Amino acid sequence: MRSALLGDAAAYQRFLGDVAPHLRASARRGCNRYGLPSADAEDVVQEVLLAVHLKRGSWDINRPIGPWLSVILRHKLIDQLRRRGRSVSVPIEDVAELIGTEENGEAEDLRDAERLVGKLKDSQQEIVRSISLEGKDVRETAERLQMSEGAVRVSLHRALKALAGFYRASLDERGEQ
Repeated sequence: MRSALLGDAAAYQRFLGDVAPHLRASARRGCNRYGLPSADAEDVVQEVLLAVHLKRGSWDINRPIGPWLSVILRHKLIDQLRRRGRSVSVPIEDVAELIGTEENGEAEDLRDAERLVGKLKDSQQEIVRSISLEGKDVRETAERLQMSEGAVRVSLHRALKALAGFYRASLDERGEQ
């Protein structure tokens, strides 16, 4: 997958061919575990492969791919259960290794967010920090900044649009499209 993300189409085809049998086996086990018909396993695998294709740019090449694939598979199994009208209960043991956080990763994410927010105009920075980071509502933010609520909403919308552009540009710089 790493080579595929760097533009090697043949590597991407090999990756899909290599991972599909593992996904099928895991999907069959998941269908058995959650009481789905085994025939649903192939549908789940196809949905996982499509999700992998669409979201491959979101995979962090510095992390193992197995947990990323497992999360996608689990979500597609849950989607299949929902389509059949079943409630979902996943034992904590099944996801324990996935919900642990890495403090370094969180700190790095916070630094990245602060770097991007720092590129905004000062007033937009205040609004984004107030609403998105501090959890204040629009009214509180508007009163504190002596602005109308409408102006705060418009500024927040523009700031978030700018942040999305900054984020896309940073991905382009790193070659992570």
